[in-house]
Amino acid sequence: MSREVSIGTIVTHRKYVPYSHAHYAGNLVDGAYALAAFGDVATEVCIQLDGDEGLFASYSDVQFKAPMRAGDVLEIVATVTRMGNRSRTIDFEARVVCRGRPDLSESAAEVLDPPIVAVTATGTVVVPAK
Repeated sequence: MSREVSIGTIVTHRKYVPYSHAHYAGNLVDGAYALAAFGDVATEVCIQLDGDEGLFASYSDVQFKAPMRAGDVLEIVATVTRMGNRSRTIDFEARVVCRGRPDLSESAAEVLDPPIVAVTATGTVVVPAK
């Protein structure tokens, strides 16, 4: 069952970054982690608007702006900016909303206000013809 298609639709996911995903010194996580999260939130956009998981077709822009680390809580936001017959253009933003504080203790963490924008992208998804 699909809803009326709407530019400006926003879908948000939150995700904890486990330490098992750290690949680099300083517990850094590779940028592909954000791209996978963008794919997950894009799937929900397609389900919400079209009643179908859709397929990711392309990225037209990806910007890595700040590091993501194991122990972070990411907020992944997708905003629909263009609607075609079968394609949807979506702007993505991955924000670090919480970050571990190992300098205080092994399990210390804090809420970041404001959040840190780590990755932005624009992508295109396609859905079956109606």
